[in-house]
Amino acid sequence: MPFYDVVQQHFNSEDLKALDQSLDALEKALENKKRNLTPEERQRYGSINEANKLFVNKVYDFCQTQPTTCSPDVDWAEFAADYEDRSILETRLARLRSLMEVMENAKILHDFDNFQNALVDYSFTQYKKDTDAGGYMTKYSALRQFFPRAGASDTPVVAKE
Repeated sequence: MPFYDVVQQHFNSEDLKALDQSLDALEKALENKKRNLTPEERQRYGSINEANKLFVNKVYDFCQTQPTTCSPDVDWAEFAADYEDRSILETRLARLRSLMEVMENAKILHDFDNFQNALVDYSFTQYKKDTDAGGYMTKYSALRQFFPRAGASDTPVVAKE
């Protein structure tokens, strides 16, 4: 029985298939929208801050409510299309960030379980090595490199529950 098992929900083949199909569909949907920016372009175009987003929103509102006051030098159809795409992308990015957080949290828990159980196995290996049980010295030697001696003991520090 494992000592550490904070997460017990595991992926099955159907889960993985659904995830991969969804990611494939997302990649396909975005295929013709891709544009790789150089670091200089990312710096140049950047991201407008919240105050500038409010400014753009206000200009768009005037365009919608008082079109006669708008500059004839702006392609307002293109402005509206950019505005709509920006809104679409912003809402989808928020959803993706939420999904990324769910996945990152699940990964953190699985990492924790793996590490804690690996520490338990390492302690067991130390015990068996100390009892001169066969085959444990090689495993112990391979694992102890991950625990540089901080004092007299080889025992790793186990995270608190």
